[in-house]
Amino acid sequence: MCVKHFGRTRADQTPFRKGPMTDLVDTQLRGDDAAARLPSAPLVHLRRDGVSVVVETRSVPAAAARYATLPTILHWGADLGPVDADALRDVAAALSRQTRPGTLDAAWQASILPVEGDMWAGRPGILLRREGVPVHLRWSSVACTPSADESALTVVAEDATNALRLTSTIAIEAGGVVTVDHGIEHTADDASLPLADLEVDWLEATLPTPKAVDHLTTFAGRWTREKVPTTSLMPRGSTVRQTRRGRGGHDAPTLYLASIDTPRDRSGELWAVHLGWSADCTYRNDRLPDSVDLIGAGELLRAGEIRLMPGEAYASPTAYFAWSGTGLDGLSERFHRFERARPDHPNTPRPLVLNTWEAVYFRHDPVFLHDLAGLAAEVGVERFVLDDGWFLGRRDDTSGLGDWYVDPSVWPDGLAPLADHVHALGMEFGLWFEPEMINLDSELAVRHPEWLLHAPGHVPSPEHLSWRSQHVLDIARDDAYAYILDRLDSLVTEIGIDFIKWDHNRDLVEAVHDGRPGVHAQTLALYRLMAEVKGRHPGLEIESCSSGGARSDLGVLGVADRVWASDSNDPVERQDIQRWTQLLLAPELVGGHVGPTTAHSSGRTTALSYRLATSLMGSAGFEWNIAECTPEERVVIARWAALYKELRHVIHTGTAVHADVRDPALRVVGAVGQNRSEAVFTIASVATLEDSLPERIRLHGLDPQASYRVRLRNEIGASRHGFATPGWMSADEVTLPGSVLGSVGLQIPPLWPAQALVLHLTRV
Repeated sequence: MCVKHFGRTRADQTPFRKGPMTDLVDTQLRGDDAAARLPSAPLVHLRRDGVSVVVETRSVPAAAARYATLPTILHWGADLGPVDADALRDVAAALSRQTRPGTLDAAWQASILPVEGDMWAGRPGILLRREGVPVHLRWSSVACTPSADESALTVVAEDATNALRLTSTIAIEAGGVVTVDHGIEHTADDASLPLADLEVDWLEATLPTPKAVDHLTTFAGRWTREKVPTTSLMPRGSTVRQTRRGRGGHDAPTLYLASIDTPRDRSGELWAVHLGWSADCTYRNDRLPDSVDLIGAGELLRAGEIRLMPGEAYASPTAYFAWSGTGLDGLSERFHRFERARPDHPNTPRPLVLNTWEAVYFRHDPVFLHDLAGLAAEVGVERFVLDDGWFLGRRDDTSGLGDWYVDPSVWPDGLAPLADHVHALGMEFGLWFEPEMINLDSELAVRHPEWLLHAPGHVPSPEHLSWRSQHVLDIARDDAYAYILDRLDSLVTEIGIDFIKWDHNRDLVEAVHDGRPGVHAQTLALYRLMAEVKGRHPGLEIESCSSGGARSDLGVLGVADRVWASDSNDPVERQDIQRWTQLLLAPELVGGHVGPTTAHSSGRTTALSYRLATSLMGSAGFEWNIAECTPEERVVIARWAALYKELRHVIHTGTAVHADVRDPALRVVGAVGQNRSEAVFTIASVATLEDSLPERIRLHGLDPQASYRVRLRNEIGASRHGFATPGWMSADEVTLPGSVLGSVGLQIPPLWPAQALVLHLTRV
């Protein structure tokens, strides 16, 4: 079998074990007689980490039906507890809307892959065509196999008429995150059942949400202003939000979040979906008057992109669904627990980074960079990353991409001496690459113009190029892929590279590979390339950067170790960029650096203390020429570097918490340790506060039965706080019960715009 795309696989699938709450069901029906007897539908109850999914594995069709039906989801949300088989049937009856003969001509329960033939009036979950004609699915058999631990269900459906097989897996993973994977295979035998190729228009994962859901939150943005949330009333009908950039894009939806009332940090029910895919996506919701509501997501395929010959298969990217009964923080906790349970999740302390981009840009001077590395080590940096400008002909952004050889005119002795110096100072050495891109002004483009990924006969002119006058390299080609792999492999080996900053600075425009739209193949090749480079070099880490945060999803994080949240190091913008990126991604996966006094992306000037406080709450570092710092500033950043190392075990393993504050200028971000013995909070302003007496800030997530010593960590440097300082701040600390801190809170001073406090709490 040839597979067009592999999604996730479950290594823990076990043979079916029949028990009182699960049945192996072959739902091939036997005509009118079977339907007339109305056999009870076997029910599967999946449970894990506070979440239940109840699946009805047989939906009895109308009396004249001759075909099997796919399972339906009766409940996805709060854990129902250890419900026995009889009680589970009562649950199903309690959720039922109608019985014979008073039925409506509508699909009030949608299957795991709803289609028009089920009387579903919303957006189909799948659309297939042969020779331009839609394929109407007719399931001849449906087999459902629960896992032994009752946390997953695998469904295999056969359509003998159309010669295809559907394989679907619904699983509750660590943290209660529900994953949905669909795959479709063309099973025709050319000799016995000659059928035309099967064209896949889309294959999307969906789960139901309650009718009480009335708000939808999604995300948009632009370069240097990623992950901007927008909440609106849930639209009626079937609606979609799509990205067509060949990468996620700065305006990627990221999450579809359905809620009862507007979402809050600490309360309310939410249902969310994220697609683990780093390219074109469709996010969808269906709100119909006569059926359940759905949210879902899937890959956006271009016309003709996936055509399956007999024996070939297509698997959709994994869709990640999460329910929370405790607001946005509950949602984050589920996603973060899932991510931290992955076998490849970074499990070493996240190093303090210095990246050279905003220190030197393209002006590489080996002597200066040697000295800068020494300064970095002095202040406590643990990873030194040389950014763009080191390879052949790369003096600006118009040339050189693709020629991945150290430029001897700038680095006459190569990069090994710098890497050796960095290692001798006790730091890791990182290097910037943009492997998927190529400049026309490069030796590679001259030798291999056929390696460019573009529409045949049309190379965009310079005025139509986006971002740095560059094109896309077709790494889905075996020869181009082999070249890039060889250069990366060789340089990592020769130089001793510990970390790759993997950039991607433009959209894919009219991407054509092998005569078809090429975004899908390009994305799979990217994942394969990253995985193969890391497989050859155990311990090598990769950061996904795409003009900042344009590729920050769970698809790329299957092979990368962190994402660069934004090219903006303006801490005012970063307060929200990091907060909303970390709604999905754990803080240790999100790079956030201290930039110069005046941000290059906004022109805003901010205090060092504010920049340090903002960077502290992610995977921290510097994007700054620290050689320009005053001696006093170096003392402060060295103190802060020590503070980061002291507190990162809490920030990078603890539970993320926020506060529902009234003042729109306030931001409260916290991390509470796993055993609640320690916590870190930053309280920051992004504008002028509404009142000169600000609201008290409640510190959530603590043990209400314990007392905590609350310390103001001044390692970030002293800053004035307007005209009033609360008594506890004058003493730099206070001891209070967790119940008081969580319900009453602390009085803060009237912060000026762009000021921050760092609080460290320890149980006493």
